[in-house]
Amino acid sequence: MVELHVICAANRHIYTDVLEDYFRIRHEIYVEERGWTELARPDGREIDQFDRRDTIYLMALEGSRVVGSHRLVSTTGPTLMSDLFPQLSLRPIIRQPDTCELSRVFVVRDRRGSHVEPKVESIIMAGTMEFALIVGLRKFTIVMETWWLPRFMAMGWNPRPLGVPVDINGMSCIGVSIDVTDAAWRETCRQRSVTYSSLTWKGLSKSALSIVENWQEAV
Repeated sequence: MVELHVICAANRHIYTDVLEDYFRIRHEIYVEERGWTELARPDGREIDQFDRRDTIYLMALEGSRVVGSHRLVSTTGPTLMSDLFPQLSLRPIIRQPDTCELSRVFVVRDRRGSHVEPKVESIIMAGTMEFALIVGLRKFTIVMETWWLPRFMAMGWNPRPLGVPVDINGMSCIGVSIDVTDAAWRETCRQRSVTYSSLTWKGLSKSALSIVENWQEAV
């Protein structure tokens, strides 16, 4: 059974080995598989400036094995859109304590397109929206390749372009914002056959809201 573990500053010491595997898997996917060679590191881990102490990871684990993940970064601090790709937003860059940027979503190769329901990607997407509702987030921002747009729309999310598509290293990319709503979460669960909450809050004794308050204050 796949569970989506909430990993933040307060409990990441519990997940030291998991995070080590996670960064190595990111290197395999983004550097070796996708060919983003500018991210290559001699130690075989893909880590960037947005992997900070205040970063939250929603880690899909099957037992102790990392099978997928989503990264959440507060927009009150540096983000992909603010620091690397500001050309993707024709409006002022969103910087709100109730808004986070999603990035580095992935599913490991052997769990993509699985016929077992719910799929790992479905658990990640439904769990991300559920997490946001629980902790009081109101919006996501995302730097994405444009082919993601219909996939988000099909599962009930409503991506709103912040600008026009821009070619970045041969990829058509766009910046979007997405409202966090109960309707979007329910539609994702319905469309993707997710019938249970997969969120796991291991080692987190505080309320979910205080976790995000601490996350925002850490920036």
